[in-house]
Amino acid sequence: MARRSAVLVTAVAAMSALWLPRPVAAQPASAVYRPGALTPFQQMTREIYQELVEIQTGVETGNITVAANAMAARFRAAGVPEADIFVGGPRPEKHNVVARLRGSGRGGPQKPILLLAHIDVVEALKADWSPEFDPFVFTEKDGYYYGRGTADDKAMAAIFVANVFRMKQEGYVPDRDIIIALTADEESGPANGVDWLLKNHRPLVDAALVINEGGGGTLRNGKPLFNSVQAAEKVTTNFTLRATNKGGHSSVPRDDNAITQLADALGKVGRYKFAVKLNDVTRAFFSQTAALEEPAMGRAMTALVKNVGDAAAVAVVTADPRYNSMLRTTCVATELKGGHATNALPQLAEANVNCRIYPSETAESVRAELERAVGDTNVKVIIRSQRPSTPASALLPEVMTPVTRITAELWGAMPIIPTMSTGATDSRFFRALGIPAFGVSGLFSDPTVDARAHGRDERMAVKSFYEGQEFLYRLTKALASAPTRQ
Repeated sequence: MARRSAVLVTAVAAMSALWLPRPVAAQPASAVYRPGALTPFQQMTREIYQELVEIQTGVETGNITVAANAMAARFRAAGVPEADIFVGGPRPEKHNVVARLRGSGRGGPQKPILLLAHIDVVEALKADWSPEFDPFVFTEKDGYYYGRGTADDKAMAAIFVANVFRMKQEGYVPDRDIIIALTADEESGPANGVDWLLKNHRPLVDAALVINEGGGGTLRNGKPLFNSVQAAEKVTTNFTLRATNKGGHSSVPRDDNAITQLADALGKVGRYKFAVKLNDVTRAFFSQTAALEEPAMGRAMTALVKNVGDAAAVAVVTADPRYNSMLRTTCVATELKGGHATNALPQLAEANVNCRIYPSETAESVRAELERAVGDTNVKVIIRSQRPSTPASALLPEVMTPVTRITAELWGAMPIIPTMSTGATDSRFFRALGIPAFGVSGLFSDPTVDARAHGRDERMAVKSFYEGQEFLYRLTKALASAPTRQ
């Protein structure tokens, strides 16, 4: 761990100087996509994207195998040999697809690069969306593609598949193997595809490094502001808050009502603030983002980085929910049940509290902190499910250099900022094994209006989609041609 930490700190220190490239003459993003004039290759990409979005792969009610088989067919059509395509999983409806583009071996033996995307999605009901949209009908409107998974994570999946066609049509042969894995149940389902593949078919997905979701570009007023690379993430843990009682007839109420006690406890949890923390990745994020933010926010970020105990700075920065989540453990009630009859005192009341834990903390320490916040021994705080914390990925020059160069080629010189996801990704499985994993996509969005993943009217800007495709195509070729630490 000491060596890994030293590498990370050194890399982050280099990032603090704003990893800006020298000017490079290349095709800019403005030439990649023209509204109403898709190239034949872009039209094919759109068809793959639409096919994926319109296959119902809800993590609870969908069939992910249908999507896996559809993409396997696409790989075959692109010219990937049958022997290099794998479809399988632990359950009939939870299959994954893995395809491999064989490298030439130039430069000696090197482990592959892995392009990872999940093809399951969070559940969605048409009644919950705007009337003009159906979550499982791919819809283009006003410069956006709408549908469940358009952002999380079928955009990257479609791009990876389509880029195989392009590489095959161009006769491109990488120096090292390129693996594309499209997987099931990333969205907290019971049959996580990455976990299953690593435990049962590790050679299929063993790699020198992984490119996954979790990072992307940020727009402000429609213009690219910075590109981010996810190198760390918080840890998902679910707690059950449980109040029990012997019950009785509702006509004779008592003070120790299970539902009332649980409601009081949830109110305390909702108002509780965990301590503000920084790690190497978030320290670099706030240090660099300060220069790009509005003056008051930028000054507060700078002050916070210097002193996390600066209450005034903390108040300004954490007023933004996105930044607040990057600075501390957060816990929020997500499910609630209680009582058994309209005319009976409740014998049981329970709530699920979903916590996103700072990587340096543990589920047990958070449980103890929640108990203190609740302050009621009649309400039990139980760890329901937890995931282990994983180390951050060192910001390898082999990755950051091409990311910086290609970003400049497409959008001009801008900061490349490391970030920690407040949510969870499947990169955690690889980081736990010491395999560097990075969230980077080149898909730009405005977090103030486009943060719709898991929610109503999920969408992806059409322009951003095709620009992101070009970015990932160039990045894949750069990584497949460059030596990477084993």
